[in-house]
Parts: sequence; C-alpha cells; structure tokens
Amino acid sequence: MNLNNPAYRVFLLFCIFVVASCSNDDNVQAPIPNDATAVCENGLAGSYPCDNYDLMGFLSIEELAGSDARGNDCWGWTDPITRKEYALFCATTGVAFVDISIPKTPVLIGKLPTATINSVWRDIKVFNNYAFIVADNAEGHGMQIFDLTRLRDVPNPPINFTADNLFKDFGSAHNIVINEDSGFAYAVGTSRLEVFEGGPLFIDINTPLSPISSGGFIGYSHDAQAVMYSGPDTEHNGKEILIGSNENEVVIVDVSDKNNPKQLSTISYSNVGYTHQGWFTEDMRYFILGDELDEIRMGNKTRTIIFDFADLDNPKLHTIYFGPSDAVDHNGYVKGNSYFLANYTAGMRVIDLTDIENKNLTEVGFFDTHPENNNTSFDGAWSVYPYFPSGNIIISDINRGLFIVRKSAN
Repeated sequence: MNLNNPAYRVFLLFCIFVVASCSNDDNVQAPIPNDATAVCENGLAGSYPCDNYDLMGFLSIEELAGSDARGNDCWGWTDPITRKEYALFCATTGVAFVDISIPKTPVLIGKLPTATINSVWRDIKVFNNYAFIVADNAEGHGMQIFDLTRLRDVPNPPINFTADNLFKDFGSAHNIVINEDSGFAYAVGTSRLEVFEGGPLFIDINTPLSPISSGGFIGYSHDAQAVMYSGPDTEHNGKEILIGSNENEVVIVDVSDKNNPKQLSTISYSNVGYTHQGWFTEDMRYFILGDELDEIRMGNKTRTIIFDFADLDNPKLHTIYFGPSDAVDHNGYVKGNSYFLANYTAGMRVIDLTDIENKNLTEVGFFDTHPENNNTSFDGAWSVYPYFPSGNIIISDINRGLFIVRKSAN
C-alpha cells in the first residue's frame, strides 16, 4: 500500500495497531521450541494446522529482531561454495541472517540493523552473493548492500553487522526487485516526490558495491517482477519485461532500453481493493496476482487473479481462484507447477497450477503459522521463499518469527 496517499496511511496505521494488539493476545499459543520438528499428522504439526507440510525448524521473532519487533519480508541465499542455506529475515528493526542448513537447529549468524528508523515494511533481494535491502516510511534509508559471503566464517555468532555500502540515490522504497539475468535492480514504491513519482528506479548492480542509477519509469508501482522474456509472445522474446502491480492495475513495460522504457499494455479487473503483487508462471504464459484489500473491502474469500499474458500487448483475464478462508493474501511465488502464497492468518497455502490452462486450480497443501484464526487481519505469514535446492521453505511470520517447513514425505 502507498504511504504517500493519506487515506492509505491512516488505514495502514490502523492495521499496525491491530497487529500490535493481536500480538499481545493471551490466547496466542507458545511457538514450538526451535530444537524440535513436527510431522504433519491428522491435520496438525504440533499446534499448527497443516496439510502435507511438516515443520522442520523455528526461530522466534524475539531472538531474530527483539521483543518489540514485527516480522515482514524474507528471502533466501544458498552459498555457492559451502552449499549452506541461509534465511534472510526482515523485521521492523533490520535483517537477521540465519543458517538453516540443519533446519531443526537453525543458527542466527548475525543482524544488520536498519539504516535509519524502524519500519513495518522492509524488503530484501539477492544478486551475485549480495543482499540489497530497502525500507518504506524510513526517510533517507536508501539501499543497504551486504556481502553474504561474510556469513561463512563468523566466530561466536550472533554478531551485529554493518552494511558494505549504502546507495543513497533515493530515500525510502516499498520494495526492491531484481532481475538476476540482467543485473538490474528496480526500487519501487519510492516517494512520489522522487523524480519518477514512485515508479521503478532502474539501478545497474552488475558491480554490486558500486550501483549506477540508470533511469526509471513514471507511475507509482507497489511491487513488480522483471524478467528476460522467453514466453509465448515471440515478438518480445529476449526483451527485459517488467510487470508492475500498481495499486489499481497491472502494467507491462519493456525496460530493455533503460533510456527509453516502453509501456506495452495495462490491465485491471473488477472489485479492485489494492493491486499488490504478482508472479509469472515458469512458462511466462500466465501472471498470478494478489489483491491485498479485496477480502476486507468486498468480503470475498481469499482471491487470486490469473491473467493470460500470451500477448503482452493485449493481456486478458483468465480466471479467478478463491481460497477456503477469509484471510488476506500477501506475497506469492511460483516454483514449478506450484504457487506458494503467504496468506497472512491462513499461513502458507500451496496451489497446484498443473491444469491452469483449463482454469482448474487446487489447493494441495498448507502450513498455518497463525493457528488462532483465519480472520481478515494483518497477522501471520507475510512472505514465503520456496527456492532452496534442499526443498526446505521459509515463512516469515509477523508475530512469531521464522518457520522452516518442507513437503511431507508421504
């Protein structure tokens, strides 16, 4: 959501209050200890509702970020030399780096504090063994750059890290998007007072510690995905395409020429609450979108919107999938034929995309990090990262912390 819009600012401050209130609920069950695992049996993994996903490990928000902190985004990094897997856990106070190579005993290696003030919105992505971190509603924060290879040899963890560089060509940003194939980062949701009015800022990070500002595209973007396109629309094959989730519509832009980005098309849909975040299927035929506020404003079940992007100049609505609960959807990512959705109070939901062409989507598993309820509130699972080679998946939970889960063996 856009903090520069006064109406959204008031709404979000209310949401933050709700989150804080819920975190002190006497009915919140104690998290499972971090030296335990729990197989999903008869619909539960310990005290957590589940289907087809086991709990592999856990670290509390208190250990990761402090007793008054809230969790938000997460991402992952696999060390190309040691093959160790690390969870990069964002919170209001900064970023925590966790070795999850032995999931039942995750090790907090260290923390990188925020560059300025605490922020409910912090985002992180990885390129070429470096992490790039931004924060919203944190004036002057810029983009922290951190060399992840520093995690290899840390005596007596955890320690407090400092950033390797701080890129200051913008102040706050809601999100950071990286196309690893081109070596470009895109800061989105910057202040509307910035030169591109909150639109994507193009940043060349091919030399990670020396980023170069390389233009931008006008028009506020909340989140985005940037890819080297290799989908069914052969006219655009080989081009760098950015898909923006822009509050009330999806915008498709050719950003191959950073000096002359070209908008190809836009598409919206009925009952827009807040066009929040989306991700391509692996064949780049379909784009799967989450609307963050429709469950609250329209009263529908969790709604996932699927577009047909066979023609990037003429995208079409393909189908709509409704989940089983009232929970608000947040970040979602595709791996293979599965869509992994962080569904706030309903936890992580896994949707089978095998028959997406025929508009058949089916939930095939879940792990609910918020067992109290599935209400339309901003508690529970903020984000999910399903790309570790081991098959382990991390979930960042606002109230509880870091969950490591994995598909059940059966």
